[in-house]
Amino acid sequence: MSTPALDVITIGRASVDLYGQQVGGRLEDMSSFTKAVGGCPANIAIGTARLGLKSALITRVGDEAMGRFIREQMQREGVATEGIHTDPARLTALVILGVRDEKQFPLIFYRDNCADMALDESDVDEALIASAAAIVVTGTHFSQPNTDAAQRKAIRLAKKHGRKVVFDVDYRPNLWGLAGHGAGEERYIKADHVTQHLQTILPDCDLIVGTEEELAITGGSEDTLETLRRIRSISDGTIVCKRGPMGCVVFPGAIPASLDDGIRGPGFPVEVYNVLGAGDAFLSGFLRGWLRGEPLETACAYANASGAFAVSRLLCSPEIPTFTELSYFLEHGSKERALRKDAAINHIHWATTRRPAAEGLMALAVDHRAQMEAMADEIGVSRERISAFKALAVKAAARIAGGRPGFGMLIDGIYGREALFRAADHPFWIGRPVELPGSRPLEFEGGPDVGTSLIEWPVGHTIKCLCFYHPSDPPALKEQQERQLLRLHAAARTVGRELLIEIIAGKHGPLEDDTVSSVVQRLYDLGIKPDWWKLEPLKTAAAWRAVAAVIERNDPLCRGIVLLGLEAPEEDLEAAFAVAASEPMVKGFAVGRTIFNEPARAWLRGALSDDDAVDAMATRFARLVQAWESASGQAAAAQ
Repeated sequence: MSTPALDVITIGRASVDLYGQQVGGRLEDMSSFTKAVGGCPANIAIGTARLGLKSALITRVGDEAMGRFIREQMQREGVATEGIHTDPARLTALVILGVRDEKQFPLIFYRDNCADMALDESDVDEALIASAAAIVVTGTHFSQPNTDAAQRKAIRLAKKHGRKVVFDVDYRPNLWGLAGHGAGEERYIKADHVTQHLQTILPDCDLIVGTEEELAITGGSEDTLETLRRIRSISDGTIVCKRGPMGCVVFPGAIPASLDDGIRGPGFPVEVYNVLGAGDAFLSGFLRGWLRGEPLETACAYANASGAFAVSRLLCSPEIPTFTELSYFLEHGSKERALRKDAAINHIHWATTRRPAAEGLMALAVDHRAQMEAMADEIGVSRERISAFKALAVKAAARIAGGRPGFGMLIDGIYGREALFRAADHPFWIGRPVELPGSRPLEFEGGPDVGTSLIEWPVGHTIKCLCFYHPSDPPALKEQQERQLLRLHAAARTVGRELLIEIIAGKHGPLEDDTVSSVVQRLYDLGIKPDWWKLEPLKTAAAWRAVAAVIERNDPLCRGIVLLGLEAPEEDLEAAFAVAASEPMVKGFAVGRTIFNEPARAWLRGALSDDDAVDAMATRFARLVQAWESASGQAAAAQ
């Protein structure tokens, strides 16, 4: 038997969840929603991938934006997508959900003739099934003849190739036609025909997982021990009974006289915020242990902890922990019963689930506002011309990037609105400034409530904030600046945008080897952990090492440092690159005026055509790209 390339394939529902953001209200009163991938099999595919397994999903999605969102999110999560089929005739399923209180979680399934319920045997490929150590079939997809046939085909193929079959009961009564559209949160309705149907699946199952209610519908008795015995009479598979805050109990063999005599792992009492999706997180954790051959007690610990994370947070798949996060929690625990309030765990979750990025970054910065306004005023042309020039800069950067990863742009939303639109046509990393140009103490461009404006930004845009900060600044000034940076950091995490903090110290005091590292340490001491740092050129390798040591000690998950230009001549930047590249934490550069200053002046005066301006910027950008790649290549060879 060949070694499987995948650990697990999940089969069935894949929807888009729209979660009401006003916790404690009725769905009728929700005014804003946040979007995430949902559906039990889709959630488990994401959860197992986050926990280190190689997973895939078999489902159907619509040929529209929501279907593409599911496919793209799966790719971002590391889930294999060859089993995700596009249905040209049907829409992707939607679910509207909310949190009323710790016991009421209203939801509405929009699943009438949806894409995933059109799954049939043609969607199940034998080679794909054979490539996985296990498949997960789910209860809802046994409720319709075509989806039932698809999952039964997958079971036959799995058994043929010696693979494991996992059955997640996933009982939703209204998806079996047992309740109305408004009863989406109903978890149990007795139905003999459902019980009889599900029992035909059990003989082929190696693992059967459900809540006490789900096992009741499977075994046909509301007495948990009795229903377990009925299931055991039909199946030799390991049975996992989920018991909410009491954790779980596992029965690999005969059913004992008491539930407490089953195999258990540690429980993790937490505040219940939202139970929806907790079971999917639980099974993801259990499969991490079970498929890796770890003791059942360990699998239970993974499962219970993963479920605890899910119930303590708002969404479903986005809240499932990564293995880094799970390991930290199992080792250190948390002082918070509401895990969503644990700053250390939240940072690990954020940093290990944010969107993938290239290892390095070479960016053309045209986010300058005050400097370009002064330039236009000096030349005597309308400031409105600045916008057109910034769009030309996008063309120049795109020419050099050529679609390759690791390139980006810094563009503002004042004069760069059109440039931002055009940059979205390319696979650029995009950063946007929020600081009021030249402000010291730091002020935000859109007013004091920076979080409100961030909500309107595309999710892929990184917040960039420049702060002029020197360790010798007066205490009152430092306090004002730190307060602003704390507010910005909190806002960035609340709205789910990456944060780049740019520090310039050298304009307001001497720049010694420990100057910038002491600023970085101070911000970490305050609890500020940006995704990126943007720093001025430092004169020595020791200064760069000092900064990197601070980052590694405080946030080893930081993406790294990019070098800013400060309008330095190209030869000076090349020398700075050679020094900075010796430190692996320095990932690239974000340079502006060195590249665009002269072309901008000439273009604004009418001395350069659009094409000539693009050529001039592209030539300068290309030289800096070559200089950085050369410096970093030499540094890597020397290490």
